Amino acid sequence: MHTITRVGDLDVIVKPSPVAMVWNEPGRPHDALAAPGVRLAPGEALVEVELATICGSDVRVARGEEPAPVPLVLGHEAVGRVVAIGEGARRVDGVPLELGDRVVWSTTVSCGECDRCRRGVPQACRTLGRYGHERVHRGWELSGGFATHVQLRRGTGIVRAPEDIPSRVLAPSSCTAATAFAALDAASARVGLDGALVLVTGAGLVGLTVAAMAVEAGAEVIVSEPDASRREFARRFGAVPVDPGARSTSPDGLGTALAAFERRGFGEVHVAVEASGAASAVRTAVNALGAGGVAVLIGTVPAGSEVCLDAESLVRRLVTVQSVRDATGEQLRQAVAFLERSWRSFPFDELVGSTHPLADLDQAIAEAAEGSHVRVGVAPGRRPV
Repeated sequence: MHTITRVGDLDVIVKPSPVAMVWNEPGRPHDALAAPGVRLAPGEALVEVELATICGSDVRVARGEEPAPVPLVLGHEAVGRVVAIGEGARRVDGVPLELGDRVVWSTTVSCGECDRCRRGVPQACRTLGRYGHERVHRGWELSGGFATHVQLRRGTGIVRAPEDIPSRVLAPSSCTAATAFAALDAASARVGLDGALVLVTGAGLVGLTVAAMAVEAGAEVIVSEPDASRREFARRFGAVPVDPGARSTSPDGLGTALAAFERRGFGEVHVAVEASGAASAVRTAVNALGAGGVAVLIGTVPAGSEVCLDAESLVRRLVTVQSVRDATGEQLRQAVAFLERSWRSFPFDELVGSTHPLADLDQAIAEAAEGSHVRVGVAPGRRPV
């Protein structure tokens, strides 16, 4: 149990001291950093972490596969409770934050004033900050989810989380559900989802969430995924699973699935969402589209990868190719609303597996690196389960 003491208008003393796990380099265990005092500027809040989950990007940074500033507190997927509030701190919906609010928050911090923010793309803010991706510095030591507390900066999209949704469903939402909603939001600006045929490449958490959201919106969904266990999960999320490694005409092939939908009156794929990060899947997503279709790329293809597309074919088919990275605070709010409506209808609560205490973060990341279809959880003070 932590006690909070305010010292003046800005300074907050927490006892016992908040602890963040700091990453320095591949192969070196995390170091625990205590931050007894937190200075909350206007619009900021201090959140005690209930549960964080390990994203694939956390694993890649820890392995040295992605560049990152050091020292660094990893983690950008979490749910927690507000324990201290700076003057004027508000939720995305404009309601003032209150002590005890259960919240999730955007993966990014935006200024709200630069040309990009004014154009409606705060995820590309000129002074963008990213939870779990910023070098630890004085004044923002609690900058990532692998900590007992996170300091939410002004410009963060903060969303109140319903009490009845399990933490294992909510924790990944700021990354997975928000990105999934952003992808379908982009697609639906051009193609209505109700009655559409949607192809999703990749059945990780983002791809499965895209599938669930599309099914709820009235679409028919095909999920292309090489892993058999993930394909089975896709089926449980209401999608028709196919194996990208199978021959197109085989029972598990994409061609067979498309032919079956054609017999039902679906002449072509209207929306394709690429959520795997594989260059070959980008080609599959774009090439599968029919006339007027839209492809949304949300998987991270490794830097330097090239994807060859037939420009003439794109023009002839009137295809739109769009990318999505992160999500706005409003899109996160809509994603949480989706989970509130639908988490019992889809097996979201099975997509976070074992949970480790914060002190065992290195073990938890090693487990996450094994590549299971489920997230690994990190909960301060909790025993492994």
